[in-house]
Amino acid sequence: MAPFFFATASRSAVGLVRNGNEDSALTSARVIAVADGMGGHAAGEVASSLAISSLVECAKVFIASDLDEDSADDLFLNSIHNIDKSITDAVSENPQLSGMGTTLTALFLRSDAVALLHIGDSRAYRLRGNDLEQLSVDHTVIQELLNQGSISESEIATHPQRSVLTQVLMGEGGIELPLPIFDVKDGDRFLLCSDGLSSVLSDKEIKSLLKGKDRDDAVNALIDATYINGAPDNVTIVVADIVESSQSDEFITLGAAT
Repeated sequence: MAPFFFATASRSAVGLVRNGNEDSALTSARVIAVADGMGGHAAGEVASSLAISSLVECAKVFIASDLDEDSADDLFLNSIHNIDKSITDAVSENPQLSGMGTTLTALFLRSDAVALLHIGDSRAYRLRGNDLEQLSVDHTVIQELLNQGSISESEIATHPQRSVLTQVLMGEGGIELPLPIFDVKDGDRFLLCSDGLSSVLSDKEIKSLLKGKDRDDAVNALIDATYINGAPDNVTIVVADIVESSQSDEFITLGAAT
């Protein structure tokens, strides 16, 4: 049994512009995740919901106490292929869902570290003391241009390709992802969010609302801030504190996955 656990608070909101919620999320003592679906005719909510439900089924295996860490990590990483296949199968059964896709950002807590499974532009952050660090790297055209030095941070907000993803789960196979591992300390706070938050608030604003509050208050403050700024997209947030006291093993889903 891991010495640390996630103690979580979460919320998924439609926002002020969208008609429905295409975000899904998962909370539990060992695994948390956010998925942001895309595709018309309710396909986005189907894709994100499939991502979360498939992850839950895989998690029932890789969180087993009798697994060594390397095997658990391999199963966590390979869950991305199960998720992608679930999308493939859904499209095969209902061709009208063709073109749907979803991001996925998930953290698996084991021993004194977390493993990050990430594709798309939903984000993972770690707040340690006064330092907020983005753990995930966006799979977007903008991020590639930033890496190349072709644009500056100040150009992002008005760039015509600011929302274009370079990697996403669409049931097309061929996915190869790294599995970065980050150390964990008692008192660390992790944030997973869809881009409905990160595209509206700066990292500085996120940090100011995330720190110094209990989990539920932090979640509500972040959601409220997106609404104050127009909430143009669905917004889903999971705040998870690292604690030593045992937490419930129950898997709780929200958003489209509910």
